[in-house]
Amino acid sequence: MEFAWLPLFLALGGLLGARGLQEIDVFPSRGGDIRDFIVAARWVYVVTGDYLYQLNLSLGLLHSLTQRGEYIGSRFSGRFNRTLEGGTSTFSVNTLAPLVERNLLFTCGALNCGFCETLNLTDITRILSGEAYALSPVVPKGASVGFVVDVNEESYILSAAEGFEGINEKNCSVIKRVSKIRLHNTHDSQDGGLFSSLDSSDNPEIFARRAGVQFVDAFQIKSTIFIFSNLNHVEKPHKVRLLWFADKLNKTKTLRSLRGAILVCCEGVEVHQRLVSSSVVLGDQPVLWAGIFTDHDVTNTELAVYDVSPPTDAPTYRDPDFGYTGEPSKGDVPITLRPLRVLLKHPYMTSVLAVKLNNWLIVFIGTGDGQLLKLTVDAKLQAQCLSVIWKAPDDRRVFPKMHLDPVGRKHVFVAVRDKLMRVPVSQCVQHSSLQSCWNARDPYCGWCGALTRCSFEDECPSSLWLSVPDDLRQRRMLSHSFQEDAEGKITLVVFTHLKRGGAPANFSCRFDSSVGVLGGLGHRYPECTCLLPPVIAGLRVSVTVSLGEVDVTEELNLLNCSGITGAPTPLLCSQCLAAGCGWSNGACTWTRRGALNMSICQGLQTGVDSLPEIFNITPSEMSFYGKNNAVLTGRNLGHVIGVRLQGHLDCSAKDGKRRMNITVSNLKFVDEVIHSHTDERVNFSESSDQSLQFESLAADRDPFSSSVTLRVANHTLACPNAIHHLRLTIEKKSDELQMAPEDLRGKGAQGGEDYDCVITKIERSNGTDIITCVIKISIDAEITAVKIMYGSQTKVLTHFDYLKLLLLLLVVPLIVGTGVGVYCWQKRSLTARMNNLIEVLEMDIRNDIRQGFVDMQTEDSDLIENVGAIPFLDYKHFAAKIFFPEGGSLMTACLKDISQDPRKMEKQDDGCGRLAQLLREPLFLTSMVHTLEEQKSFTIQHKCTVASVLTVALHRDLGYLTEVMEQLLRVAMEQPSNGQHKMVLRRTQSIVEKVLTNWMSICLYGFLRESAGQHLYFLVSALTQQIAKGPVDSVTEKALYTLSEDWLLWQAQDFTAVKLQAVFVVGGDGQLSEPLEVEALSCDTVDQVKLKILAVFKAKFGFAYNIPLRDIRLELEQGPGVFVALEEVDRSSEVIGEVTMLNTLRHYKVPAKVTVKVLSTGCHPPLVSQSSVKDDQNFSVKYFHLIDPDVCEDQGMNPERKKLKLKEVHLTKLLSTKVAVHSYMVNLFRGIWGVGPGKAPPAIKHFFDFLDGQAARMKIADPEVLHIWKTNSLPLRFWVNILKNPQFVFDMDKSDHLDGCLSVIAQAFMDSFSLTDTKLGKHAPTNKLLYAKDIPQFKQEVKAYYNCVREQQPITTAEFKDFLLEESRKHDNEFNEPAALRELYKFIHQYFTEIEQKLEHSGAPAELKEQLKQVKNQFDGQKSCSWD
Repeated sequence: MEFAWLPLFLALGGLLGARGLQEIDVFPSRGGDIRDFIVAARWVYVVTGDYLYQLNLSLGLLHSLTQRGEYIGSRFSGRFNRTLEGGTSTFSVNTLAPLVERNLLFTCGALNCGFCETLNLTDITRILSGEAYALSPVVPKGASVGFVVDVNEESYILSAAEGFEGINEKNCSVIKRVSKIRLHNTHDSQDGGLFSSLDSSDNPEIFARRAGVQFVDAFQIKSTIFIFSNLNHVEKPHKVRLLWFADKLNKTKTLRSLRGAILVCCEGVEVHQRLVSSSVVLGDQPVLWAGIFTDHDVTNTELAVYDVSPPTDAPTYRDPDFGYTGEPSKGDVPITLRPLRVLLKHPYMTSVLAVKLNNWLIVFIGTGDGQLLKLTVDAKLQAQCLSVIWKAPDDRRVFPKMHLDPVGRKHVFVAVRDKLMRVPVSQCVQHSSLQSCWNARDPYCGWCGALTRCSFEDECPSSLWLSVPDDLRQRRMLSHSFQEDAEGKITLVVFTHLKRGGAPANFSCRFDSSVGVLGGLGHRYPECTCLLPPVIAGLRVSVTVSLGEVDVTEELNLLNCSGITGAPTPLLCSQCLAAGCGWSNGACTWTRRGALNMSICQGLQTGVDSLPEIFNITPSEMSFYGKNNAVLTGRNLGHVIGVRLQGHLDCSAKDGKRRMNITVSNLKFVDEVIHSHTDERVNFSESSDQSLQFESLAADRDPFSSSVTLRVANHTLACPNAIHHLRLTIEKKSDELQMAPEDLRGKGAQGGEDYDCVITKIERSNGTDIITCVIKISIDAEITAVKIMYGSQTKVLTHFDYLKLLLLLLVVPLIVGTGVGVYCWQKRSLTARMNNLIEVLEMDIRNDIRQGFVDMQTEDSDLIENVGAIPFLDYKHFAAKIFFPEGGSLMTACLKDISQDPRKMEKQDDGCGRLAQLLREPLFLTSMVHTLEEQKSFTIQHKCTVASVLTVALHRDLGYLTEVMEQLLRVAMEQPSNGQHKMVLRRTQSIVEKVLTNWMSICLYGFLRESAGQHLYFLVSALTQQIAKGPVDSVTEKALYTLSEDWLLWQAQDFTAVKLQAVFVVGGDGQLSEPLEVEALSCDTVDQVKLKILAVFKAKFGFAYNIPLRDIRLELEQGPGVFVALEEVDRSSEVIGEVTMLNTLRHYKVPAKVTVKVLSTGCHPPLVSQSSVKDDQNFSVKYFHLIDPDVCEDQGMNPERKKLKLKEVHLTKLLSTKVAVHSYMVNLFRGIWGVGPGKAPPAIKHFFDFLDGQAARMKIADPEVLHIWKTNSLPLRFWVNILKNPQFVFDMDKSDHLDGCLSVIAQAFMDSFSLTDTKLGKHAPTNKLLYAKDIPQFKQEVKAYYNCVREQQPITTAEFKDFLLEESRKHDNEFNEPAALRELYKFIHQYFTEIEQKLEHSGAPAELKEQLKQVKNQFDGQKSCSWD
């Protein structure tokens, strides 16, 4: 371990608010988060989503350039026309490359197929040129590095980024991506012109041999170019690579000079390593470089220093991961570089900047919670002091790149989200004494003799500047040792640990002792010596060292070295050396020949690394003002003689009326708050770790000024801000105007500036209104005038006393002389009728509300008693409904069914066989898909059809289908049109997206049937039963119990439950079955009663009553052997106008417990001839059930005939239904996103890993993008389809009402996967409000599900191939592939010429094109396929 001294972060906050400290400059961007920034010459350039800014070094805005506009021209030749507002295109800059010598700034990024501009470095609004060129990634957030390098006295832009092999000229879709390193021209006179990478006749480039390369950093030191990258290969361990390129004669030779190394950090672990941020240490040889590394857990980060000097030998070298065009893929083994030192292990470090300062290395570190740390490292790379020099107020992550101010070198530029900060490297001015300045251990700070303060060295001209020594292990400014000569005389040697800088200064020493002045034997900086008297033990010596005008005095209590005895332990050795003695042969001696280095004490414990190592500090936060103790646990602490503590203080007092608030870190250590204007004790009214509140004490004068201090133990700490109050008491005569606080305004005037007067209270007493307000002011000042404003009147007062300001405000009474006379001519009888009607309406509404409350409190979820066997569809019919949701002849043709006539089934002949063989060629298949999608006449419906028939045709080889699907997905996800990564896979607008839907359905059918399907069926059954518990309008299908407001039957009238005894006529002789008890409602129509009877039959016997509903009739028993037919419509039906009401049980006056006979019209002729009224084409117009046509058209018509119903009153029914089915819904959701015995289904794990790999390949670091990809590909694409369409899974019918309820559940399901938190108000949709309190818990479960899948052991390629092979085998011979092939050929035939051209442009071999022609000849020569 190298961490001998562990810094403790104590304190009460940061010091940046104190007076005299350097300010932190801030630039807030208005164009979104900062994406990149650079510092060049005297300016800072900042890129956001919509703007490019040019700032001065103080972060003052000089120029801004909008990146929004319109791209005019073709894909590869055009210009970018900027607009002040609007614009459909955004120039997303990925590369900022300044060329200071020629006053140019090159910007390149994502616009169409790539775009670059040349700007004036002094004024970015002067655009010198712009042209279409893909120099950096064509995706808006593509990770890349780009900067200007010098090669043979020529300047080029080196770009290391994702390029492409082949691109669609129509829509810039990339056929294949590959990471490349190229050199681009910086002016037109170079070969090929501006931005060209040509070199004479060659096009030199270095390409990555595999996908998954992330370029992190690049720079040039003298004649060597350094490039750092992460290799995130899916199937291989992650690596951090360093590439060297030498400055040669031209581009080609420079790129061919490639040498490579692997960086290993730390402790020899070589797997899953990733470089987060890097910084080169500018200086002489060797080339030092600092990097932050992490593993698979991004919170574990380490800072290490390497020697990255390029190798001096020059053998022939071929890199295994990167190669020159045309080189063989097999390469040499790169050298391995290990760190010279691991400087720091700290959670979530995100950025690093290393700066050389004399013999010191100063490392600035940004963290994920918004801290800027400073680590001091000595010449031996020993980490010394770590301190926090700045912290973001909102704990936002620090941007990976930081830059040093190139002019003063005293500030660091730090970006956090949408703000750029200029943070001082040190706050030397806070140290008020030489001792404090020296104790800071800050190489930036030293004591200036002329200024008598701590300062930077350049602030101390022509004067002595004293700073810390190069060895920070020294803990005192003066140390001493003894020397014994041959005669036995003892000499005292004093060492000065003050590094002398600045102007030369005299050096002298004086020794005073308890026996008089000791004679000096000489002094030469940094040592002075004197001869000691014979008796030394107990001698006190005062040593004064003078350096120019600076004196340093140290009191020494000398010990007898011979008296320090004991066992030779590290502790005794340390005590000996601390006393100035020597250590020799295991004993403390006078001799100078003994070792004086503390390091000798560390080796006394053999076999043990005796360097102190601290494991834990308790508590983690503490006060260093004597408030509490700290406990350090670790090892090798026996010889530790001191621990250094570092702390900071900051507090700010903010007043709020008369309640005071102090906000600062660690206020738990504060014992007391003190006001300077009074001796009275301040009582805390509320206290927390971040906020301390108290009531301010009364003052004996007004206005008054009071400073606030905090007492911690025996120390008093001052807050930097003062508190100033001016309390105004305004009196006015009371009137009837009822003046409110907002009617009266007051302002205090001082120096031409007005300060608001905040109203604290208004009281009324004895005919006088007393208004109290407070003027708050944060600087020392006196209010010279007060303005009182009421209405349009303003009164200025210029004199008031200091005891109390008493103002009399006279307000002219407002005379309102308006008389309003309303004479109501209304008869008493009409008034009485209206009052009676209102009472009835109020009573109805009360009853409805009370009933809704009762339903909510008594509702239970025990709905399902016996649903029988779950009627799962077999695989082929499930798949067919997914592939062809609209059904039709194509779905029937693609299925093999035993009911089909074998003679009519499609047979396979040579044409089908050749096409099937051609589809096994990936180049043809991908070219065909891309060609079809490029055709304007190729609709969304066509895309879905092609995807489905393609799935059927390749169903026997799911492994190949998976490979092609993933290849097409990669191309689709990397298209420029998919620059908005979060929109990828959101819709089904391409063939591959529909293929993905089909693929998910194929792979998850087993999981659906074995796990989630049962929960889905229970939920659907529970919903169906709950809906049937209340009235359901037979015409509109609206119901009282529902989840959807759109399907809520709020017009429902009163109803009662009716229990029926249903008997079935069995056999031809009219025998009756045992009765079934059926729960019906008095408002049910006859058909609704039939459905309930059949539902009870199925629940009891486990199978359906196999007679169509239209062929079933009901007869009501009205006496022994007397039955009356029940019909939907008969002569007794009520008719309103031209609309007929359907008959209900109430209409027939059906009593409870009555017997209803169920007959089949096929076996028993009906008593009354009637077909189903629902067969009438005008059914919904000619008939009504529970919704009166008048009510439906106008709720205000005929109020005396129908009760007034309010929809809002019945919204509680939504909640009742939710409660009833909630447990089934939760079980279904958790069955979907729960991971059962530790494993997700293989398809989900494989595809999620594919998405993870694609994100790494595209260098997408935003975790939200991955979350959205996974959500779009699985829940949105598959599960929502299943949730809304249970008829795809089960042999059942789905009503429109059930579809509406399932849509609400599906919406809640998708809301659970959302990353945004929507605030819902009273006008929010009820389907959102219904599950608003459940969604946060569901969201946590979803995140846990995604994490569980990610952390699950990866499924190997062989295992997944076996899974796909087994799925293909299980469902072999269930689909009619020839029918699918023939349907697919229709599209090939229609776009045959375009497909041929695509193959030609793709460089397809002649054999492939010949196969396509043979397929065409075969199909054209015959009309149908047949089996061989």
